Amino acid sequence: MEQLNFPNYTFTLKNKENKTYILDLIRKKNLLLTPEEWVRQHCLHFLISNLGYPPSLINVEKQIQVNGRIKRYDIVVYSSDGSVNILIECKAPTIKITQDTFDQVARYNMALKSNYLMLTNGKEHYFCVMNYEDKSYQFIKEIPKYSL
Repeated sequence: MEQLNFPNYTFTLKNKENKTYILDLIRKKNLLLTPEEWVRQHCLHFLISNLGYPPSLINVEKQIQVNGRIKRYDIVVYSSDGSVNILIECKAPTIKITQDTFDQVARYNMALKSNYLMLTNGKEHYFCVMNYEDKSYQFIKEIPKYSL
């Protein structure tokens, strides 16, 4: 897999039947190593190792209902009070982050009401803070580190 715009991390990889699998830190199982999974696992390591978020507050690839349809988010980080703090959408490195990507995460966020949004393809990262009173968001330089 290619180098991403994240710090270097140590991953647990396994080869089985000519396919490579990566150990998911949160789900505690080996997953087929696709380009999007490579980005997702880097993002999880970044949240835990660099920003200090406890793994117990992180959820990966769960279903939500958006406008009556079942969708699946990539990563949600909860606050200690159980509210959604960060919603993260991961794309493969070859997928450009476009307005469609922002629209997708915005639709998911209608159901989740996250404080922060992160969009990444591993090469480019975008961070936003939500303002629900103004029904707007503002781009920020980074997601805040974990604090109680």
